[in-house]
Amino acid sequence: MSTPDFFRARLDQMIDLRHPLAVLATRMPWAQIEASLAPLLARPSRAGRAIGGADLFGPTVQVAGAGVSAAGRPRLPIRLMVSLLYLKHAYGLSDEAVVERWAENVVWQFFSGQQYYEPRLPCDATQIGRFRRLLGEAGVEELLAKTIEAAVQMQAVRKSELQRVIVDTTVQEKAVAHPTDSRLLEVARATVVRLAQRAGLKLKQTFEREGKSLRRRAGGYAHARQFKRLRQVLKRQRTVLGRVLRDVQRRLWQVPQDVRDRLQPWLQRAQRIGSQGPKDKNKLYALHAPEVECIGKGKARQPYEFGVKVSVAVTARQGLMVGARSFSGNPYDGHTLSEQLEQTTILLQDLAVKPKVAIVDLGYRGADVPNGEVELVHRGKRKTLTAVQRRWLKRRQAVEPAIGHLKADHGMRRCWLKGGQGDALHAVLCAAGYNIAWLLRAIARHGIRAVFLWLRSLGRLRAVAPSSNVPNHRSAIVRSLSLAR
Repeated sequence: MSTPDFFRARLDQMIDLRHPLAVLATRMPWAQIEASLAPLLARPSRAGRAIGGADLFGPTVQVAGAGVSAAGRPRLPIRLMVSLLYLKHAYGLSDEAVVERWAENVVWQFFSGQQYYEPRLPCDATQIGRFRRLLGEAGVEELLAKTIEAAVQMQAVRKSELQRVIVDTTVQEKAVAHPTDSRLLEVARATVVRLAQRAGLKLKQTFEREGKSLRRRAGGYAHARQFKRLRQVLKRQRTVLGRVLRDVQRRLWQVPQDVRDRLQPWLQRAQRIGSQGPKDKNKLYALHAPEVECIGKGKARQPYEFGVKVSVAVTARQGLMVGARSFSGNPYDGHTLSEQLEQTTILLQDLAVKPKVAIVDLGYRGADVPNGEVELVHRGKRKTLTAVQRRWLKRRQAVEPAIGHLKADHGMRRCWLKGGQGDALHAVLCAAGYNIAWLLRAIARHGIRAVFLWLRSLGRLRAVAPSSNVPNHRSAIVRSLSLAR
């Protein structure tokens, strides 16, 4: 066994190289991924500061601290961090779970570019979050684009199939509790009190005991449908929150300006929660996540969902994900179409392909497509559709199971990332994980096809040649297998 390390065996000698993930590791364009992401992860150049001095010839000026600093720990390999993001969303794991499972799985380590087995964690789980923020929305879209290019390079999908897409919207729920008025008022009071005490403010009264009692009574009255008593409890909770807010605002002059600047956004959100009514527009549904919207999609089992609207685009024939984008403000579906097609065009630009047909539902009726470059096909045009377009329209429902797998298998059911940027990153990464799972199934499917071709060729050889001469025809079998692959 030839290996540079005498005491360790290489991973490619320990695993089955026919495993779909091992095959995908050799087909992904890792060099292109590293080249495209390297500028995003480069250390910034500092301007430095001028230091005056004097020598025998007069005053001098020297610049200190300029250029790229070499201090600090070097970054982990880009392929390792990218593969962790791919594996996390392909298998629907958390940041902590993916690093723990990576240390136990030799195939995952081979996919990440390792040559030898490492029985330790590849990195701390928090480093995945920092790497994700450094990439930004443009970086994660690059990861999604490379999965599409890998599918085309493996001939799992033809370029012509990318011209016809199915577009639909769904809701990516935020990791927030169900927003009841009583709970929001109590959370706002407790948060304001905690932040004020952390800043060194001594409040006249915190209402901690009464706040917990009011929260418990509100839950009991709501369960018993005693709404008159519930309204009285909510009125008292708003009074308590207002008294705490006024007490904190009177004492803000006692703390420095930077502390006041940190407290001000939380005080404004608490004031907003205390003043909003049950039927108001643009309500605040979570104190820590003001970007959360209340979206109704007409589902009987779940009338309202709290999160952000996400538009997805898949190929009409095989269901490869070619776009995923989040939209704040709960816009009308038709107003999201042009931006979704723009993202899909950007993702496919390296393949020299553009979407030409978009198959949508009636929610996109009246949508505007810039310059009429994309042909819209939906049920509202049934009288003017051709026979081919009617056949395309029958595939419109193919996007529904894709959305279901995005939520159930790849983490889109609940977004734990912070802010609107977290919503955008999470939607694109879930689509990239979906494509990785799609590629693994395509590799396994092509492998089974090769086995059937081999068995069929073996049967033909046995029918033509005597049984003693069958081993002499192994070269023909190998040729058939290579063609199948």
